[in-house]
Amino acid sequence: MAHFGVVAPAFLSHFTTLSALAGALVDRGHKVTFIHRPDAAMFVHDPRIGFHAVGTATHPPGSLAASMRLAANPGGPLGVSRVIRDMARSTTMLCETLPAAVERLRIDALLADQMEAAGGLVAEALGLPFVSIACALPVNREPGIPLPVMPFGPGTDAKSLKIVEESTRVYDWMMGPHRRAVEAQARRLGVPVRGMLHEFLSPRAQISQTVEAFEFPRRALPPHFHHVGPLRPVARPMTGRPDTRTLPAIAADRPFVFASLGTMQGGRFGLFLRIARACREAGVQLLLAHCGGLGKRQEAVLLKSGATWVTDFAPQQAALARADAVISHAGWNTVMDAVAAQTPMLALPIAFDHPGGAARMRHAGVGIQASARFTGAGRLARHLVRLLDDPTFAQRLQPLADKVAQAGGTARAADIVEAALK
Repeated sequence: MAHFGVVAPAFLSHFTTLSALAGALVDRGHKVTFIHRPDAAMFVHDPRIGFHAVGTATHPPGSLAASMRLAANPGGPLGVSRVIRDMARSTTMLCETLPAAVERLRIDALLADQMEAAGGLVAEALGLPFVSIACALPVNREPGIPLPVMPFGPGTDAKSLKIVEESTRVYDWMMGPHRRAVEAQARRLGVPVRGMLHEFLSPRAQISQTVEAFEFPRRALPPHFHHVGPLRPVARPMTGRPDTRTLPAIAADRPFVFASLGTMQGGRFGLFLRIARACREAGVQLLLAHCGGLGKRQEAVLLKSGATWVTDFAPQQAALARADAVISHAGWNTVMDAVAAQTPMLALPIAFDHPGGAARMRHAGVGIQASARFTGAGRLARHLVRLLDDPTFAQRLQPLADKVAQAGGTARAADIVEAALK
């Protein structure tokens, strides 16, 4: 049996997704250990999965909270630049500490999140087999396919190709500090010098939480790229996972809406307030989950403003299965869970790959997009009423949900990982 090391950004959503795959591998007799800064240990809830802390000198205990606050709400261009430099420091730390950790733990192979270049870079330098995992939208590039952070759709005409090319050039310029940090580590570790995330993907196997039917038309993916759909626990729920909670008593005589902005954006009280008021105006029941981002006083205000229930964490898959619509940030985990549950979406993209998730939702015709910053409660209520009254959204979701059910999910991902090692 193999010992897998997991390298991913220190974000709860990424750790949760990879923990599902890790749990499936543990069920098959393997050993799995996450490797990151000390604070990231709080994201590993399954006691069967190990955690090994690195980078204490540069990323000491207590330092992750500031990084998460910055990433959740960077503000303007200067804030975005700070986020990118913070990412560069994290990647540098991992590149400098992973080799010794891999040797000490006797790691046989790495599971490398696509959004953290250190996994693929260090595996290449050590001659270690690795599998790339796209927890968010895949970073694989090809002409006419917008990057995950872009808010528009694909195209093969000259205009579309130019838009994608120019937007990619701007993105690459903004990511300059991170690229230079990765290039410096490539030189230090003695691998061919490059610096972009898509240049460190596995030549053995690449696994994505997408399904081909709910992705832009791809023509240049490698043969070892696998769409497996959502990675969720398969054998037993992880001890301590918040989504083991039960749903409230939902009345059958009014539509039910679930709202979540994910684990990073749960502190956006003003946006939640508009959502609560919109749901009151639309006459629907609202379960609002802020993922620990709000306090009790803010919860009370939301309840007075139109929310039926407000909680920190909710059982998301169960909520979406019961919901008539979902209001979300278009984070990929929520989007794929909504597709699997055939739940129409009102998307309010905020950052990261949220615009890309919303663009795919629009491309498939399974939801409505609005501005998280500028759309008022009245407009949100009208969007919500349309979403609930128009049956075509749910009708378009049904074949996509069938594809998700057939994609294989976590069990197939574990099969692919094992096959890649052979």
